[in-house]
Amino acid sequence: MPTSNWHIYDHYGYAFLAVVGTFGAVAAVQWVLHRPRWAGWIGSLQGVAPPFINIIGVLFGLTLAFLANDTWSAHDRAMNAVFKEADSLRSIGILSRQLAEPLRSEVGVALSRYGRASAAEWPMLAARQSSAEVTALADSLLTLLASPKIVASAGENVQALMLRKAIEIRDERDLRIGLSQTHVNPLKWLGMAFLGFLTLLSVSVVHVDKPRAAMVAVILFALAAAPTAAIVLIQGNPFQQPTSVNPAPILEAVGDQH
Repeated sequence: MPTSNWHIYDHYGYAFLAVVGTFGAVAAVQWVLHRPRWAGWIGSLQGVAPPFINIIGVLFGLTLAFLANDTWSAHDRAMNAVFKEADSLRSIGILSRQLAEPLRSEVGVALSRYGRASAAEWPMLAARQSSAEVTALADSLLTLLASPKIVASAGENVQALMLRKAIEIRDERDLRIGLSQTHVNPLKWLGMAFLGFLTLLSVSVVHVDKPRAAMVAVILFALAAAPTAAIVLIQGNPFQQPTSVNPAPILEAVGDQH
């Protein structure tokens, strides 16, 4: 069973920090801009050209885009792995029709047991764990398909195709497990947070002679950046909500065997 460990859901904490930290930085910058004791020094910053914002803003946007692409790419790869695993299960089931009874039923039972156990593994994947039972069932399926009685019943060509599909099942499951182990990289997000803070400062400096305009500009930036970063962060594990990959294709594939 999955163990309770806050590291499993660390990306939710980072998402919270991204939102709170962004608006905390906005409040801090606005507080500094409105302090009379620093009015003279702040006034001396006038003259920074507005296009200067583009330089840091583009760097920040690209960094966030790359991080978002990594997250959504992991989700797409996990979904493709599920469909490929389901297709391999279905293919073995179709090929097993070449087998005589009771061997055909034996393969069907092995497929069904593996598929249902694999779908039941989803809560463990959400907790960045994997099931030893599913591993054992995958090994048993491969052993069964490699047995001489498969050759005797269906021939070498059919057995070779079935073995290839069984290996694909293992490979796609390994990919799912690997993707479920993905953690937030604090160094990458720290770099993005630093660029975001510099962007916020550059927006403030450009509008330093117009405090109200500066406040509106930094708030708009925060409203754009913070929720976007939070959305990317909370999708860090493709097997957790709110956009969890679904095991339904695997269940449908083994359901087709009955």
